[in-house]
Amino acid sequence: MERRSFLRRSAATTLAFGSTGGLMAALAPDNAYRKNLGIQLYTLRDALGKDTLGTLKQVAAAGYKQVEGYGFPNCQPLIDGAKEAGLAMNSSHFEWDCVVNPKDEAMSDFQKVLDRAREVGLSDLVIPYLADGNRRTLDDYKKVAEHANRAASLAKAAGLRLSYHNHAFELQPMEGDKCGYDVLIEEFSKDMMFEVDGFWIKVGGREPAAMIEKLAGRVSQVHLKDLKSGLTLPEFGQLPQDAFKELGEGIIALEPILAAAEKAGVKHCHVEQDYSPNAIESIRRSAAYLAKL
Repeated sequence: MERRSFLRRSAATTLAFGSTGGLMAALAPDNAYRKNLGIQLYTLRDALGKDTLGTLKQVAAAGYKQVEGYGFPNCQPLIDGAKEAGLAMNSSHFEWDCVVNPKDEAMSDFQKVLDRAREVGLSDLVIPYLADGNRRTLDDYKKVAEHANRAASLAKAAGLRLSYHNHAFELQPMEGDKCGYDVLIEEFSKDMMFEVDGFWIKVGGREPAAMIEKLAGRVSQVHLKDLKSGLTLPEFGQLPQDAFKELGEGIIALEPILAAAEKAGVKHCHVEQDYSPNAIESIRRSAAYLAKL
């Protein structure tokens, strides 16, 4: 799936890290994020397509303990490979049209996804994206929220959580200063959760830690990634592929994000890097960065 982004503002970015003391405390040897380091497998989509099991074994060797899938339920090689490599799979992005554009009131296609998720042993399903036609107006976002709330109720009854993963386009002002993400925050029910991607929150002109704090109690998981320094971000333009950096090699300080996630009771954090010329090397560097903090 092509990841597209529409950016909120033009801004020259600069490296700005504060003290690392808080992060070292947050990632103490017995810290849950360190002990249960996760990765969103979309990062490795090309390598997985060539050698699924071999790639997942390299993920485990790099220090990751759990993985988040994508394309569920049509991703059996990922499910089987993760199990063989000793990696837990608690969460997956899934084919979201069955929620966003359901074919019937009963959401029968989503019910099939839930049934399969229970068989696999997932705890979380995540809506990973919205196509252009589902996000043209604030009313479109209200419709998305309405459908998502109905699906979240079904998920809860099945013993799972449903979340929404953000990009930057949700933060684009549409009517006045209001954006689609504002609508989702207002309209989502207590059963509908957020998977907060700090990178895209930053690209959209907001602060990731502040967003996690604002959504405390409603955040299921967090995505960790870094943003290249020195970029001029074109307003609502295409983000260059080299904007995605390994953790610790860009401008996004992880300390406040992880501290906010811990305070908000977030169980799982997943490393993700949408683009890399060498994804295996990138995930190793990100894992090593977290390990040494």
